[in-house]
Amino acid sequence: MDKLDIRLIPALTDNYIYLIRDVETGAVGVVDPAESEPVEMALADLGWRLTTILNTHHHADHTAGNRDLKARWHARVIGPAADRDRIPEIDTAYAEGEGFSFGVRPVRVFDVPGHTRGHIAFWFEDADALFSGDALFSLGCGRLFEGTPDQMWTSLLKLRALPDSTRVYCGHEYTQSNARYARSIDPDNAALAERAAEVDRLRATLQPTLPTLLGREKAVNPFLRADDPAMAAAMGMAGANPVAVFAAIRRGKDNYRG
Repeated sequence: MDKLDIRLIPALTDNYIYLIRDVETGAVGVVDPAESEPVEMALADLGWRLTTILNTHHHADHTAGNRDLKARWHARVIGPAADRDRIPEIDTAYAEGEGFSFGVRPVRVFDVPGHTRGHIAFWFEDADALFSGDALFSLGCGRLFEGTPDQMWTSLLKLRALPDSTRVYCGHEYTQSNARYARSIDPDNAALAERAAEVDRLRATLQPTLPTLLGREKAVNPFLRADDPAMAAAMGMAGANPVAVFAAIRRGKDNYRG
């Protein structure tokens, strides 16, 4: 039986909110509540009582539900220490190397700046679950709104180092568009072609493409492969520094219209 019961809640246009429950203690959390209404509906349907709100970063499409949910449930709001001044209603802030318990589940925090200056990710090690916010997507990564390519590449290396069995729960349903771009720069990757076809089948019936397995992402996500000579060659950058390759991949995605 899973140690962490995870429910995916679609929100706004393409966001995912995650409702999580520690099976042993009944502690209930919500990760990146873009809005409160769908969370309240899910809690009512499941008969769960919210205890914790976890924010990966400050953007409103990840925090706008904080205020109402905290008022209703008196839940503790957790967020990044490097950005606590921009997290609504924050109670406790964590940084790299710090951790906490959710129920009896240990949670490890990673600083993963790049998308924003104070982004964090939550790793539930004994539940094989990573909540990566907008740092790591399936087949993609977040835009660099407040950080540099070097920062984001360093952040992604931290997440890439986690076990292959880690299930990645990210903040948006971007996988299909990410797959099109990845295929445009890595057309000979058979594993990528297989994943892209799977994604198309899922989205044809509006099914989520998440979670994704980190082990699979290591083989198909171009943003995790900037230090792979094959990826550098595909970008016409054989022998280049991985940060430069990563920057070119990110720049290409920013300008991609396929």
